Amino acid sequence: MSEQHTHTHAHPHPKQPDLEDTPLTHYQAMTYAVAGLLIEKGVVTADEMRAQLESIDAKSPAAGARMVARAWIDPAFKARMLEDVNAAAEELGLDAGHIPIRAVENTGRTHNVIVCTLCSCYPRMLIGLPPDWYKSRAYRSRTVREPRAVLAEFGTTLPDDVNIVVHDSTADLRYMVLPKRPDGTDDLSEAELEALVTRDCMIGVALPKAPGS
Repeated sequence: MSEQHTHTHAHPHPKQPDLEDTPLTHYQAMTYAVAGLLIEKGVVTADEMRAQLESIDAKSPAAGARMVARAWIDPAFKARMLEDVNAAAEELGLDAGHIPIRAVENTGRTHNVIVCTLCSCYPRMLIGLPPDWYKSRAYRSRTVREPRAVLAEFGTTLPDDVNIVVHDSTADLRYMVLPKRPDGTDDLSEAELEALVTRDCMIGVALPKAPGS
């Protein structure tokens, strides 16, 4: 979906409340029930489930940043990443999980931003846990209606002729942004390029910046 309007007013992003402060949602209750059944039936042990959750919680944006940096210096890899993120991740020895992930490329004419309007679906295996603001009702609703205004609140002001495309992640398909390589980085190594790629760049609310800019 595209956004063609400009807005100058600002809205604060409310802090996501702690789960303990709110009743369980239908899906949270279902998750606990299914987990309990899997343990009760002997499909997995409680220790195996804990270890898997710890592994997911330990993920960081470093894996995604590594993929972005490689795509910036290797056009063939970029083409494969845009075709199939999960397979491209395997090439670098990274585990992107079993849920399909689609990379959307920022260019001089198009800027992509990711949201999950229903909950907080997100490519955790590549860019770590979602921030609280990503899960907030304000971000989930306003990004679809007025993405340019939301981006401005993150300090990302785009020219009027840049089209903003909002991608809604689901349980069956996740998105990550392939940011545009910043100007003035031709002499940087792959490792140095990785350091420019932040979590917010891969969500689409920020832009990578060349050193000193």
